[in-house]
Amino acid sequence: MSEKNSYPFIDRLLHRIVLGYPVVSRMSFNIELMLEKERAYQAEQPIFISGLARAGTTILMRIFHETGGFRSLTYRDMPFVLMPNTWKNISKFFKYTSKSEQRAHNDGILIDFDSPEAFDEIFWKFFSTDNYIFEDYLAPHNENLHVIEDFRNFVRLVVSSADDSKQKRYLSKNNNNILRLNTIQRAFPEALIIIPFRNPVQHAISLFEQHTRFCDIHKRESFSRDYMNWLGHYEFGTNHKPFFFREKNFMENDYKPDNINYWLIQWINTYSYLKQSATNNSVFVCYERLCKYPEDTIKNIFQLSGISENIQSLKSTIRTPQIKTCHDIDEMLEKVASQLYSDILKEY
Repeated sequence: MSEKNSYPFIDRLLHRIVLGYPVVSRMSFNIELMLEKERAYQAEQPIFISGLARAGTTILMRIFHETGGFRSLTYRDMPFVLMPNTWKNISKFFKYTSKSEQRAHNDGILIDFDSPEAFDEIFWKFFSTDNYIFEDYLAPHNENLHVIEDFRNFVRLVVSSADDSKQKRYLSKNNNNILRLNTIQRAFPEALIIIPFRNPVQHAISLFEQHTRFCDIHKRESFSRDYMNWLGHYEFGTNHKPFFFREKNFMENDYKPDNINYWLIQWINTYSYLKQSATNNSVFVCYERLCKYPEDTIKNIFQLSGISENIQSLKSTIRTPQIKTCHDIDEMLEKVASQLYSDILKEY
């Protein structure tokens, strides 16, 4: 959760047992499916938010979540995210409460046990049949019909565990989902996939700063690194693994993560791939437009999502980021990235 919120020993042990051993997590899902499948109902048009980290994915997730019509995994579902109904019934006897605290990113976003978060990557880690996590990178993958059906059941189980009957739609924020857009479309043809993008230089600076920050955290706190590995979060830190799109990679990256140009090339490769590979149920959302014109941007997204909501109460959660400068940017890379950014803006 937050950097200050250190898990007690018993919680750390439980996380390690459940998330560190695939057989335990798979067994928990099978038990949940056996107990709850008949009662679980089909989720209505899901929303999947995915892109490079630091592009406004969390803000967009919270905007949707605050409408009250979506069920998303929260910290309260941890570590048994694959059996949400059963864990909900068990954990209610020792329900935790906590004050909202700034998350470890130190970016002003407050979290508590009921905050939605990117936990559904755990499903893909344990059930993917097409290996996508390699020693040095993450790669796109396609799944078979059996895994797709398991994922549909997983989404149904999550939605059916909602506390509020109005939460009939599934909401996911998972940056790794850009590696499986085709699989998600096959699983949920009616889903909307939202791909946020951001000014490439500002985005690269933000990624570089978070990488530096999380490297320091991971060196001081080994559980934090283990926790990110269990969740499949490799965006930054000492466990960082970049996206690698194989033959669709736009350019080779000879820089190291301690160089700002490494992150700019990551931006170029990722959004070049997404521009080519985004499915027909995907929409790109510009972070700068969201910050500058929150009401119009949210209104347009909600129309695509079939949502009627008071936008005024939601746009207050959006903050305009500080513009930062960096003198170490390669001019050629900046030119390539800026052109790609402009092309996506024109198209969407």
